[in-house]
Amino acid sequence: MSTIIGIRDAGPTGAVAAAIAAADMNGGIYSPAKEKATARGVYTGRSQLIRRLRSLVCAATKLKLVVCVVIFSVVVLVTSRLSSVMGWVPLHPNPTTSSRGGGYTVLMNTWKRSSALKQSIGHYVSCGGVEAIHVVWTDSEPPSESMKSRLEKMAFSKSLAAKKPNFKFSMSQDDDLNNRFKPIQDLRSDAIFSVDDDVIVPCSTLDLAFTVWQSAPNTMVGFVPRMHWLDKEKSGVEKYTYGGWWSVWWMGTYSLLLPKAAFFHRNYLNLYTNNMPSSVRDYVTRERNCEDIAMSLLVANATGAPPIWVKGKTYEIGSSGMSSMKRHSKRRNKCLNDFISLFGRMPLVPTNVKAVDARLEWFW
Repeated sequence: MSTIIGIRDAGPTGAVAAAIAAADMNGGIYSPAKEKATARGVYTGRSQLIRRLRSLVCAATKLKLVVCVVIFSVVVLVTSRLSSVMGWVPLHPNPTTSSRGGGYTVLMNTWKRSSALKQSIGHYVSCGGVEAIHVVWTDSEPPSESMKSRLEKMAFSKSLAAKKPNFKFSMSQDDDLNNRFKPIQDLRSDAIFSVDDDVIVPCSTLDLAFTVWQSAPNTMVGFVPRMHWLDKEKSGVEKYTYGGWWSVWWMGTYSLLLPKAAFFHRNYLNLYTNNMPSSVRDYVTRERNCEDIAMSLLVANATGAPPIWVKGKTYEIGSSGMSSMKRHSKRRNKCLNDFISLFGRMPLVPTNVKAVDARLEWFW
């Protein structure tokens, strides 16, 4: 006799039963996998919402950070430019600081600007590296004895160095811009800092440039860069364009420095006067212009290397000079091309190297 044992399914209960009922009503088939996927979908939606909120908060934080950085950069830029806008303010350097490896001679060119000359001499004698100041008087009328005496007394009284700098006037019978670069007798130093009487360079910046020059004494080191570029070639003759400060700023390169604020070796004074083609000096005498370009070409022709531009603030305290006259750019273009013809070649070497004081640079 066989026994039949029946197994009775108790059936689904609770949420499962409800799911089965819903499936039956919709004509579908109940599946536990579907039920789990449905439950998981609720939590997945919540997770996505939380992630979106977090990404929005993160984006807002980043935006605030970028805005803060921009504002900070603008503040730094504006404050760094204020002194240039307000003009030169004389600084009182530390009397114990001086340039390493000796000093330099300030070769100052002046022309009918006695007030600027007085202020410039009073500044440069306070710089620790200055061993001598040599003023080249380019006015046809000589300075009065009382003026020379006052300037000499001021140079000695304002000097902070233990050894007072020599102070001399150089005057010529003829009103010739070439006189600016005549050789100087009894120089104490090899370094010459050539500067116009209305240009002020802070002592600390001057010391930086002198240190750079000591590392490359054969080249010109200074603060006023200019550039050139090949404009066109016609009938086998190359024509060049002289570019001012804005061209340097825009292109990021330069090929010459103006000796209105630059260091060079004293040997170049002798080369300019006695070895440079006399046709170049005759040109400067005739045109009464461009002696600074001639000196830059002379140094480049001797070294075959570019000059070195030093980043630093300079201040012009006098009235506008020749560079503000009309047709100045055309005259400079003509000078450059005429000098290249007289030299027989283009000696200028472009570069984008700039010497900076790393202690004052925030961003490299």
